[in-house]
Amino acid sequence: MNKLNWRPLQFSIKICQQRNQREFIQQIHSSVNNGVPIFSIVAGNRHLDGLSKSGRVVEARHLFDEMPERDEFTWNTMIAAYARSGRLTEARQLFDETPYRSSIAWSSLISGYSRLGCGKEALELFWEMQLEGLKPNQYTLGSVLRACSIAVALRRGKQIHAYAIKTQFDTNVFVVTGLVDMYAKCKQVLEAEYLFRTMPDKNNHVLWTAMVTGYSQNGDPIKAMQCFRGMRLEGVGSNQFTFPSVLTSCAAALALGFGMQVHGCIIQSGFGANIFVESALVDMYAKCRDLNSARRVLEAMEVEDIVSWNSLIVGCVRLGLEEEALSLFKMMHLKNMKMDDFTYPSVLNSFASIMDIQNARSVHCSIVKTGFECYRHVSNALVDMYAKQGSLDWAARVFNKMPEQDVVSWTSLITGYTHHGSHEEALMLFCDMRIAGIDPDQFVIASILSACAELTVLAIGRQVHANFVRYGFQSSLSVENSLVTMYAKCGCIEDAYRVFDYMSIRDVVSWTALIVGLAKNGRGKDSLLLYENMITTGTSPDFVTFIGLLFACSHAGLVDDGCRYFQSMDMVHGIAPGPEHYACIIDLLGRSGKIDEVKELLNQMTVKPDATIWKAVLAACRIHGNLELAEGAARNLFELEPSNAVPYVLLSNIYSAAGRWDDAANVRRLMKSKGITKEPGCSWIEMNSRIHTFMAEDRSHQMMSEIYAKLNEIMISIKKAGYVPDMDCVLHDMDEEGKELGLAYHSEKLAVAFGLLGMLPGVPIRIFKNLRVCGDCHTAMKFISKVFERHIILRDPNCFHHFSEGTCSCKDYW
Repeated sequence: MNKLNWRPLQFSIKICQQRNQREFIQQIHSSVNNGVPIFSIVAGNRHLDGLSKSGRVVEARHLFDEMPERDEFTWNTMIAAYARSGRLTEARQLFDETPYRSSIAWSSLISGYSRLGCGKEALELFWEMQLEGLKPNQYTLGSVLRACSIAVALRRGKQIHAYAIKTQFDTNVFVVTGLVDMYAKCKQVLEAEYLFRTMPDKNNHVLWTAMVTGYSQNGDPIKAMQCFRGMRLEGVGSNQFTFPSVLTSCAAALALGFGMQVHGCIIQSGFGANIFVESALVDMYAKCRDLNSARRVLEAMEVEDIVSWNSLIVGCVRLGLEEEALSLFKMMHLKNMKMDDFTYPSVLNSFASIMDIQNARSVHCSIVKTGFECYRHVSNALVDMYAKQGSLDWAARVFNKMPEQDVVSWTSLITGYTHHGSHEEALMLFCDMRIAGIDPDQFVIASILSACAELTVLAIGRQVHANFVRYGFQSSLSVENSLVTMYAKCGCIEDAYRVFDYMSIRDVVSWTALIVGLAKNGRGKDSLLLYENMITTGTSPDFVTFIGLLFACSHAGLVDDGCRYFQSMDMVHGIAPGPEHYACIIDLLGRSGKIDEVKELLNQMTVKPDATIWKAVLAACRIHGNLELAEGAARNLFELEPSNAVPYVLLSNIYSAAGRWDDAANVRRLMKSKGITKEPGCSWIEMNSRIHTFMAEDRSHQMMSEIYAKLNEIMISIKKAGYVPDMDCVLHDMDEEGKELGLAYHSEKLAVAFGLLGMLPGVPIRIFKNLRVCGDCHTAMKFISKVFERHIILRDPNCFHHFSEGTCSCKDYW
C-alpha cells in the first residue's frame, strides 16, 4: 500500500483507540499484515457509519475526504449524515456529485428535507426520483408522507397513498404510520382512523402515537384518551411523543383523574425526567386547575423550562390568581431565565386585572429592551392591558407604533374605548378599521354594538347588524345579546324581540337584556311575564335581572309584584340586595305615595344608603312634596356628591313646586357659590346621518326660522285639539304669559318640529333628551302624535316614551 492508502486506516485506528475497540484494531492489523488493500474501504465505511450515526459529521467528512476509494455505501452514508444533521446544502451538493444516485441516497435526502419542515422541496425530490426511474421503498414513502403532513398537502398525500396500494406497501407499518399522520394533519381524521383500525399488525408504538396525536390535534380528546387506553391494553409501550399528546387531550377535556393515571404511567415507563413530558404535565395540571400539582412537577424539573413556567403562569391567570402569576414572573427574573414572547402576554393579562399601572409600565420597558415589542401578539397584549386599565392614550400609543395591526389589535383598542365610555371614539376607530381593510370579528362587532346602544345611533347599529349577517358569521351569543340590548336601548323593542326569538341559545344576559328593554319601553307587564318564562326554562336570574324587574314594577305601578320580587331575591335565589335594588324599591314605593314605607325601609336596610338611594328618596319627595324627608335626603347627597348639581336642582324644584320661592332661590345661590353648574337640558334627533341638537329657546340652528314657524303651527293645532299648557311645570316665579312662552320652546318641542319638517310621513320621529321630560312636554307629545298622526319616540334618562294616537306607552306613569 502507498502512504495515501494508509491514512484512512490510521484514522480508523485512532477512532478505535478513543472508543477502546481493541478487537477491531487487531482486525485492522491482521488485514494489513495479510496485504488486503480492500480492507481500507470496509474499515473506513464502518467507521464512517459510526461517526455519522453518532452525529460527528465533521469527523465523518474528514474521513470521507481521506478515503482513497469510495463505494456506494460511502456516498450514501455521508449524504445521510449531512441530511440527518440538517446540513441540507452539503447533502444536496454531495448528492449531485455522487456517481451512485441510488434509491437510498434519494430517500436520505427526502428524509432530511422532510425532517426540517421543507415539505415542498421533499415532494419535488420525490417526483424527480420517479422521473429517473427509481422505485421508492417504504422509507422513502414514509419520508414523503411526512412532507405531505408538513405542507398539509392532502391531494399529494392521496396520490402517495394510491402509489402505496399499487406497490403493495399499504400494509407496511412504516408507510401506514405515515399515512395515518398525514391524514390526521390534513384534518381527515376518519380516514386516519380507518387505516389504523384495518392495519393487521398494530404492535408498533409509533403507529399508536400517530393515532393518539391525530385525535388530539383534531379536537377529539375523548377518543385520544380511549386510544391511549387501548394502546396500554395491547401492551404497546409509550414514548416521549405519546405522553405529551395524551396529556394535551386530558387538559382539553379537563380530565384530571385520567391525567393523573397517565402521570403514573410516565413514572413507570421511566420518562418522568423527559423535559417535553414534564412540560406537558405542568400544562395539563394547570389547565385542569390543579396548580399545586403543576407547581410540584415544575419544582422537580432538573432543567429550567420556559414553556413549563409559561403554562403555570397562564393557569394562574385563568383562575384569577393574578398575584401568584406575577410572583412566578418575579421568580423567573430572579433565576435569570430568558423570557419568550409567550411569557409577556400572560403577565400583561395579570396586570390588566389587578390595575397595577406602575409595575405594568416596568414590564413594558423590559419588553422594549428585549426587543419583544416587535412581536404582534406581545404588542396586542400591551394594547389590551392599557385599554382595560383605562390608559387609553398609552393603548393608542402602542397601537400606532405597531408596524401592522390585525383584527385582535383593533378589537382590543375599540373594546377599551367602549368599556370606558368613549363611545364616539370607538365608532370612529371602527370606521378606520374598515377603511384599513380589516374584516371585523364577532368580538369587535359585539363591542361596537354596545357603543351604538349607548349613543342610541340606530342607523349605525343596523349597518353593523347587516355586516354581521353579510359576513356569514355563525351564531354568536355575545353579538346577539348586544343586538338585543342595542335595539332595546334605541327604542326598537320589536326588533329586539325578533333577535331574541331567533336566538338558538340564550343565557341570563339574553333574558335580562330583553326584560330591561321591555321595562324601559313602557311594557312593564310584558317584562314580568318574560321573567316568569325565563324561570320556567331553568335559567337563574342574576343581580342585574332584578334591577330590570324592579324597574319594570316601579314604572308600571306594580307595588305588590315589586315587593314580592324584592323579597324573593334573598329568600329564593340567594342574591343579597344591593344599593341599586333598594333604590328601585324606594322609587316604587315613592311613586305610589307610600312615603312612610320608604322611611321604614331606610331604617331596615342591610346596606348603607349611597347616593343612588338618596336620589331615589329625593325623587319620591319631588312627586309627593315631602319637604322634611327631601331636605334630609339632599343633605346626605351634598356630603356624598358635593359637586353634583342634581340634588340642588331637585331640592330647588321641590321648594318651587311648594311655592317657597325664597328657599328655592337660596338653594340656587348656594349652588352658585360652590361653583356647581346645572347640566343644561338638550334634545337631539338624527336625520340624514347627522345629529341635530336643540336647547330650550335655541335659535342657533340654520333652519331655526322654519322650525319656529312649524312649532307655532303645532301649538295652534294641538290647542284646538284640547291641549292646555301645564303652568305647574314652570318652576320660576313669572307671569302666566311668560310661563306659557317658556313651555312652548322646550328643547324636545323644537326637536319634534324639526322632525315633522324633515321626515317623511309614516317614519317614526326619534328624539333623545338628557334630562327627564317635563309633564307639559309629555302632554304636548301625546296631542302632536294624534293631530299629526305620527309615531313619536322620546327617550329621557329614565325610559322610552312611545307616543301614538294620543297615548303614551308609559300610561302617564313615569
